[in-house]
Amino acid sequence: MAELLWSLQDSQLVARFQRRCGLFPAPDEGPGEPCAGPAEGAARAPGLGHLPAAKGRGAGEPASGLRRVAVPQAYVQKYIVKNYFYYYLFRFSAALGQEVFYITFLPFTHWNIDPYLSRRLTIIWVYPFVLGLMTAVAFSTLVSLSRLYTGMHTVLDVLGGILITAILIVLTYPAWTLIDRLDSASPLFPVCVLVVPFFLCYSYPVSDYYSPTRGDTTTIMAAGAGVTIGFWINHFFQLVSKPTESLPVIQNIPPLTSDLLVLGLTKFTVGIVLILLVRQLVQNLSLQVLYSWFKVVTRNKEARQRLEIEVPYKFVTYTSVGICATTFVPMLHRFLGLL
Repeated sequence: MAELLWSLQDSQLVARFQRRCGLFPAPDEGPGEPCAGPAEGAARAPGLGHLPAAKGRGAGEPASGLRRVAVPQAYVQKYIVKNYFYYYLFRFSAALGQEVFYITFLPFTHWNIDPYLSRRLTIIWVYPFVLGLMTAVAFSTLVSLSRLYTGMHTVLDVLGGILITAILIVLTYPAWTLIDRLDSASPLFPVCVLVVPFFLCYSYPVSDYYSPTRGDTTTIMAAGAGVTIGFWINHFFQLVSKPTESLPVIQNIPPLTSDLLVLGLTKFTVGIVLILLVRQLVQNLSLQVLYSWFKVVTRNKEARQRLEIEVPYKFVTYTSVGICATTFVPMLHRFLGLL
């Protein structure tokens, strides 16, 4: 078993997957030499130059494009794309796990389609359950494969994540209805939503060197906590009426017209502007408070990577973003007559 787990960590598996998808390391470029031209029928891959070089594991050197491997700062491995279908597919899939997706797609659904549908999408409780599960599996598969394609994780990382997710679904599925009711009724629910994710983020496994995964995880969990609290606020203070029909509500969406398109884009623009303002304001305030508390020089950019600073400021910032997107932006839309 130990040998199997070790083999799944072999970054040469990632390198072989990249080659099968038409992604190849570009020829090395010596100092002072002109840049080597791309291979015939291929082009250099933009946006993948941050990946380390793919080298043999047997030689005792860092292997294939794994971001976690420490490499000299002066050397950056470039790649050649020979299959643009996989390139754009996995670049799009990688974006599904980034901040820009969460800060645009889900708010757009909330503001322009249906708040309760957005809530179900956020908690992955889309009705019917089979459809929601299939959608989650499809999205997760694309994101997982994109992590291999961009060299961000090993095969063991991906399989471990899938296994943990499957176990959590099996163990928690019987309690989903109860949790849903607590979300809507219990006044203590927001406290649990804040405390549990923050504790999990603060207890993130420590690495020998800095990795952005802790910050990314904190961003996602904090945004989810903020959205959940926003939904709770809307229900508790009756700011949003419940849908009269069961989900999904796709059949109730009116036909797309120019007026409806302009209205949707206006609501989206107003909401995004307010979200960005809140994010910048809360981020600056939280960093100032943490810098003052821990007596850190403000201009020290590396201080943001410290556990006691990175997790609190990101958690506070993106919790505020989630609450703003689900509560204050609809209130602004109503004030401006956009609803």
